[in-house]
Amino acid sequence: MDRYETFVEDGTVYVGSDDGPLEVAPLDDIVTAAGGPAWTITYSEAEKERYAGMDTSDEGLVVDVVDMLHAMTHSQRFVDTLAAHPTAVPADDTISPRAGLFVGKLLENLEHGVA
Repeated sequence: MDRYETFVEDGTVYVGSDDGPLEVAPLDDIVTAAGGPAWTITYSEAEKERYAGMDTSDEGLVVDVVDMLHAMTHSQRFVDTLAAHPTAVPADDTISPRAGLFVGKLLENLEHGVA
């Protein structure tokens, strides 16, 4: 199964595809939507109680959001879905639907690690 890499060129985030680079959004917009350039790993008390055997030794570790973005690869299905989303930013929003989908996956990876 093919995996497609994420890369940044001239300040814009792209995802590889069979048809060439797929533009996502400006890197600054992605970083802002993710909450900033750094992500601190935390575990809630409820998580710690529910998963008592979970290794939480990484709590407090600060992850670079751009490094995580570069580590992300994507399935053909995700790339197809991403391509189907518009790149225009709606008047009542700060990022495009395509960027929003990408940021959602980035946040999931920041919360749970890259699978």
